[in-house]
Amino acid sequence: MTKVLYTGSFDPITKGHMNIIEQASLLFDEVVIAVLQNSSKPKGFFTIEERFELIKKIYQAYENIKVVIGSGAAVDIATLYECKAIIRGLRGLTDFDYEIGMAGINKDISDGNINTVCLFADNNYQNISSSMVREVFSLDKPISKYVDPVVEEAMKQKRLLYKKEA
Repeated sequence: MTKVLYTGSFDPITKGHMNIIEQASLLFDEVVIAVLQNSSKPKGFFTIEERFELIKKIYQAYENIKVVIGSGAAVDIATLYECKAIIRGLRGLTDFDYEIGMAGINKDISDGNINTVCLFADNNYQNISSSMVREVFSLDKPISKYVDPVVEEAMKQKRLLYKKEA
């Protein structure tokens, strides 16, 4: 059984992330999605637990997709879940430059045991990022083209909660 790991902060998970996950689920026996806290952004839109629950809900019907909360190095998480590779999504040259360096480091610190597999999101998802979705949402503009309905509803509910608390 070939397992792969897909890590990210997923704050929120976008249709671009989902496109990569779904491609990987067709190529590999199991995709482990590890929801991580971005250390450069300690205060996210969703808590790590909320992101975990949203992604679990989206993929509940997929038998070969597992969602976990992770911490630490991606290679350590990959090893823990017996993954042979780490999946990365590429949107352009900036992503490529970063990911090629990380691929080398990950292979090195895993003693050559963990490879990196890069996938490209379909054209209509190439320019979607979580930060872009949060920005569009903060401007009260529609986000249904960028996120699953489960995520859109959760974002709307969270906004209502913030307004009630204010």
